[in-house]
Amino acid sequence: MLSKREFLLAGAAVLALAACGPAANVDHVATGAAAPAFSVTDATGAVRTLAEFAGQNVILEWTNNGCPYVRKHYDAGNMQALQRDAAARGWTWLQVISSAPGEQGYLDGPGAVAQVQTEQATVTATLLDGDGVMGRAYGALNTPQMVMINGEGLIIYQGAIDDRPSARPETLEGATNCVRAAWADLEAGRPVQIAQTTPYGCGVKYAA
Repeated sequence: MLSKREFLLAGAAVLALAACGPAANVDHVATGAAAPAFSVTDATGAVRTLAEFAGQNVILEWTNNGCPYVRKHYDAGNMQALQRDAAARGWTWLQVISSAPGEQGYLDGPGAVAQVQTEQATVTATLLDGDGVMGRAYGALNTPQMVMINGEGLIIYQGAIDDRPSARPETLEGATNCVRAAWADLEAGRPVQIAQTTPYGCGVKYAA
């Protein structure tokens, strides 16, 4: 298992070398700060807002179905297992697609619905952020990238899904899942010990 320092250094290296696109002009949101408000249409055509989920624990998952790092987690069933565990714990799970039209990972509403069904994902909604407004507000740089928001609307974890910054499926074995680690801390009645890590994966395909 990687130490925290090794994980952060490895994640930074992957971010610099393996991202599938240039770094985007995004905002920075501090861990512990209020999660940015959003108003985004989901795959069914409904407008979803952060205010809608006030008082609920929420997970945001930035995704791109063409990204090999995302595929590692979905093709192995790892992401779906995490989603099911989140549902069992009463967490709201929102996928976010910030790929711009014409870019890798972009899906329209019917395409996103079909993708969720194909992958047997357990999500509350898939948010279609094709203009990138939500992604930039949250500082989303990579897919997959995770944000955990507590019932008070504060970001309690943001960053990578785990400590193995690789697209190789075999690296799932023995990996420390950062979302599960945060749950363990919360369920033990303590603050999240590692509340921010360096995300890894493909660069979010924002519009130029």
